[in-house]
Amino acid sequence: MARRRRCTPGAMLAFAAGFLLGHILLSRTRAIHCDPSDIPTDQDPQEDQRNDQEETAAASRSDQFFDDKLSKNRSKGLLFVGVMTAQKYLDTRATAVYRTWGRKIPGKIMFFSSEGSAVPQNEPNLPLVALPDVDDSYPPQKKSFLMLKHMWDNYGRQYEWFLRADDDVYIRPDKIESFLRTVDSRRPLFIGQAGRGNQEEFGLLSLEYDENFCMGGPGVIMSRSTLSKVAQHVGYCLKNLYTTHEDVELGRCVQKFAGISCTWSYEMQTIFYHNGSGNAAFTGDLKKKEIHRAITLHPIKDYRNMYRIHNYMKMLQVRERKYKRIRAYRDMLAMVSYIKDNHTLNKEELRNATLFGQPAGVKKFRPPNHNALLVWEFIQRSIFSPYKSNPRMRIGTSLQEGLDDVVREVMEMINMYSKQRGRVIDFKEILYGYTRQDPLHGIDYILDMLLVYRKYRGRKMTVPVRRHAYIQQQFAGIAIREVDSQTEHQDPSTPTNSLSITSNLKEAFDRSVSSLGRHFPAMLFSNSEPRETNEDKTIHFILPLSGRFDTFRRFVQTYETECLKTKERASLTVVLYPSTQENTLQRIIDTMKGLQKQYPAADLKYVTMYEEFARAKALSIGASHQAQGDLLFFVDVDIAFRQEALRRIRQRTVQGRSVYYPIVFSEFDPGRLYGRTASPDHFAITGKAGYWRQYGFGICSIYKEDLDNVGGLNTTITGWGKEDVDLFERIVRQMSTSRLQIFRAPDPDIIHIYHPVTCDPKLNEEQLSMCKATRADTYGSAQLLEEVLKGST
Repeated sequence: MARRRRCTPGAMLAFAAGFLLGHILLSRTRAIHCDPSDIPTDQDPQEDQRNDQEETAAASRSDQFFDDKLSKNRSKGLLFVGVMTAQKYLDTRATAVYRTWGRKIPGKIMFFSSEGSAVPQNEPNLPLVALPDVDDSYPPQKKSFLMLKHMWDNYGRQYEWFLRADDDVYIRPDKIESFLRTVDSRRPLFIGQAGRGNQEEFGLLSLEYDENFCMGGPGVIMSRSTLSKVAQHVGYCLKNLYTTHEDVELGRCVQKFAGISCTWSYEMQTIFYHNGSGNAAFTGDLKKKEIHRAITLHPIKDYRNMYRIHNYMKMLQVRERKYKRIRAYRDMLAMVSYIKDNHTLNKEELRNATLFGQPAGVKKFRPPNHNALLVWEFIQRSIFSPYKSNPRMRIGTSLQEGLDDVVREVMEMINMYSKQRGRVIDFKEILYGYTRQDPLHGIDYILDMLLVYRKYRGRKMTVPVRRHAYIQQQFAGIAIREVDSQTEHQDPSTPTNSLSITSNLKEAFDRSVSSLGRHFPAMLFSNSEPRETNEDKTIHFILPLSGRFDTFRRFVQTYETECLKTKERASLTVVLYPSTQENTLQRIIDTMKGLQKQYPAADLKYVTMYEEFARAKALSIGASHQAQGDLLFFVDVDIAFRQEALRRIRQRTVQGRSVYYPIVFSEFDPGRLYGRTASPDHFAITGKAGYWRQYGFGICSIYKEDLDNVGGLNTTITGWGKEDVDLFERIVRQMSTSRLQIFRAPDPDIIHIYHPVTCDPKLNEEQLSMCKATRADTYGSAQLLEEVLKGST
């Protein structure tokens, strides 16, 4: 045994010889596998040494370039984006891309078009490359390959990643930067949503069983190494095309010369998201998990929708920053007990940290007395609220939107590590829940959710499960912005600031204001809002009228009190129609003449129409007497108003930006309520006296130019109603493609005084149904009905 362990000199010599021989063979093998272009030929040893030194220095400079670049500004050298476009899309799609996500790219973006293309006049700074000997014909294979070659020849050593994009894709710059930071850019990579063709094309694209391609629409990313290998063989790839699909041929070229295929990953379908709805893609609700998870969104066929999506993404970023602010307050509050110096935090910071920095929970609000207790509302397909006389109501859009938000965020948290755990949990429905509004901290939810547990690794299973979720949507503090309507109109880049308060939330809003007033005594809440610079804008009242002289006389008295005697900038145009019920046309004309004689400086006029009454036509005639820049106020003779309402009309109606639809308070029948013909106080707003007319759209203020831009009123509508709903719906339909928005809010200074509603049986079915519903609403409150029923028993 001892002899076997002894190392003889011969054995040691053989080991040394074998090691030396292996080293020599390994060196020769490495030389054989080098790129032939890198092997010097017909050069002396000194030249070889110089070349080796230059290559080493070049590599060192390249590494040093990236080190210095990343140390100074990591984003500048990260990504180069090449956008394929055409001359006809430069002033629309390309400009929209450049003005939205293009300016936020962590690197550089350039647009590639056909030979002879010129920058558009509306965006002279657009970085455009007109590729020589390239046209805008389809398919754009030559344009695509030459774009890649241009990217490598001019920017190949300056960026880590290269993205080939179309002009109808939206890319989230923040997300793509975070994604690329997690991937090794030194590896040859070809990243995108993998495809093998649709059902009709399957097997006809000349792809091998293990080959694929990255779909071009959602975007294709190549590492620097991949682009370097493809760019030098662009000529070969263009001469050997098998299909008319540009992305298929690019994938084939990458496979041949870089030796890699597109990333096979299920996640890429969500990261590089392609919507199959065609022209309707991303035109609806954007609050969807697919949009929130995606890095790229495709296709955006209408360039104006690019701005809409960009604004939504900015809103998400603002929300994320607010959440970071809340977390900072929480950290601050947690450290307060460890801070010895009381002067480290000022009083405002300490107050904000105390108020907004408390951890999420349903026990944060401590009511000072029994009256301040917060009552939970029950949710189960409908909402059951103790705040309303009718306890069961449909779930409003604001609450439904809030529920969708919290459910989506909860599911994202649950599935955050689903890939590592080999399971995914899907949301099915809310079985029931509770909600309340904490005026200081946020909206509280207790939800019983039905989920589906799907395990796809190991022992596969699909099991329904129920989970309770306790959620709080945290408030981030009150922000007040003073808006100059004139300035906002002149600056098209400024976003519209609007507030919408539905009558369903009015009581909750009042409770919130009351509670905030107790906790912030220094903060004053007043019905009087600050005046804007357009306070001198003339309001042109347009009043359609047929008969009803006594009611008209009451309206004239209101107009005289609130406008004429106070010298308000206002004008009144009455469009008169004869009435079959009363012969008072001349009396109305005499009243207008008498008012004009009493106030000679006032702008008062009337137009007489001797035909059947039609409100839409009457409003159109009244509007035709005004100039394009005039502010119109469509009003009814049953309306009573106060001077404060005129200020709101001026403030909330902005030319080219917003149309004001006040939610007016409509009185119940005073005969049933008070036993008299009129209410003792028209401006006494209580649940027993009337209701907020949230489905009434007849009272409206709009600029004449905006009215014309939406097509005016539909003058083919005759009889009672529908013309106001028609106008409202047309404004809503064009909101996604126009800057004109709707401002909708309760106005306590505009009252619809009760009058009996008579429904003409000759009306069409839809108008007759609307008329009867309005008549039923004016009878009385549910509280009055309860009292009547109790009295009858």
